[in-house]
Amino acid sequence: MNYLPLSDNAARQVIDSMTIFAEHRRVQAEARRYVGGMYWKRQGEYEYLVRTTADNRQHRLGPRTPETERNYVAFTQRKQEAERRLKSLRDALKEAERLNKAVKAGRVPNVVVALLQTLDEAGLGQHFVVVGTHALYAYEAAAGVRIVQGALATQDVDLLWDARRRVKFVTDLERIDTSMLRVLQRVDPTFRRKELQNETAINDRGFEVDFLRRQPVDGDPHPFRFSADEDDLWPVQAVRASVLTEAPKFEQVVVSVTGKMALMKTVAPGTFVSFKRWMAESASDRPQMKRGRDLRQADIVQTLLDEGLLVPEP
Repeated sequence: MNYLPLSDNAARQVIDSMTIFAEHRRVQAEARRYVGGMYWKRQGEYEYLVRTTADNRQHRLGPRTPETERNYVAFTQRKQEAERRLKSLRDALKEAERLNKAVKAGRVPNVVVALLQTLDEAGLGQHFVVVGTHALYAYEAAAGVRIVQGALATQDVDLLWDARRRVKFVTDLERIDTSMLRVLQRVDPTFRRKELQNETAINDRGFEVDFLRRQPVDGDPHPFRFSADEDDLWPVQAVRASVLTEAPKFEQVVVSVTGKMALMKTVAPGTFVSFKRWMAESASDRPQMKRGRDLRQADIVQTLLDEGLLVPEP
């Protein structure tokens, strides 16, 4: 067998913890709408309602009127409720993570989950999808199985950057005033750009993060560095990456070996199967050992689809 079902205890715990994770994520997004505050500011004979943002910028919402007073009360109440609910869910999430670890509910490498969490917190998660071997963690989590370790072992994760949304990406990265390499260093401060491989960051334990992009079309900038920082990373063109860029997406909560959770975005399993078969059978210069693993991975995911354990869309 290329996979085994999760134990009953682990399966129940995964279902419960994913429910908590989803609600925490939803409320966290809601709470971001109320970051900052509102207060009344007097200027001469007039009093204005002012909205502040997280970076202390201020925006006048208008003079004091029954309408702005209602807006102030509604904002204050919703902010308090969101913060109260978010605190409660943080506690529940922490307990869920503890139980995840206790029943061995997850096995995604800690660095991968931390990477996904960090991209999400930085507001950059929407610009990347996991492709390659690590996508199997999303598929096995959705199917409630454990794929054999031999089909999963790898010391690098591939992140496909969506060049179609490059303007939005640049805006989002400039908003947090950093580079992609420094974002990775929030995960592990030992990440550095790999010598002679500008698309790759490597940490002091030899784990690599590779950034891929489609071959230039429709005026895509080429070459492209993520930021103006001279030490930043350059996503590399990958053959047929446009197929993955345009493919339907698949999202699944995954669990690390220590119980932490993150949302993994990857390609639909059917696309994974067809792409892996192409790599095994038609990709030029693909090492024979990797071709064999490509074919095995494609067969595993296809079997999960055929047996109804994995559905084409999440």
